[in-house]
Amino acid sequence: MDKQALIESVRSGMPERRWLHVQGVIDTSIVLAERFGADSRKAELAAILHDLAKFWPVDRMEAYIREEGVDLAVLDYDKELWHAAAGAWSAVKDYGIDDPEILAAVRYHTSGREGMTLLDRVVCLADYMEPSRDFPGVDRIRELALSDLDAALAAGFDSTIRFLLEKGKRIYPLTVAARNDLLRSNTA
Repeated sequence: MDKQALIESVRSGMPERRWLHVQGVIDTSIVLAERFGADSRKAELAAILHDLAKFWPVDRMEAYIREEGVDLAVLDYDKELWHAAAGAWSAVKDYGIDDPEILAAVRYHTSGREGMTLLDRVVCLADYMEPSRDFPGVDRIRELALSDLDAALAAGFDSTIRFLLEKGKRIYPLTVAARNDLLRSNTA
């Protein structure tokens, strides 16, 4: 499938407001990839796909996650996380994407993980800070992203963890592991 057909297919599965977010993530992923030395073509493709399953019915997301069998633990956590795992499998199953780096960037764009690749970090950070995002601390994340990818992403995870704590929600262990790994890498 060519890029334009992929874009049209992904775009058709979401409201216009979400597509504007996806466009922001695409543009921001390319900028971050160029700034920090990641493959900008892969960053663009992962960004196009990252919210592919965001507006699917919950039962469809669950079915895709169970069918793939890789991220079953995510089913025990907030359904807001499910679209990443379901989207990664859909990228394979429905769009023929077979690049493990792109698939991982889609799968971990919401939660992060320990040992994130450069592409994982670029797409995850782009999702946090694209221009339409507006939450306490986003300007600091954008400022950090001018020179320090890992510090900016750690600040993003801090923001998510604070939000979840304030709401009394459970925190997905991969997010804590990703944050701690980024901090460990910056102090090593």
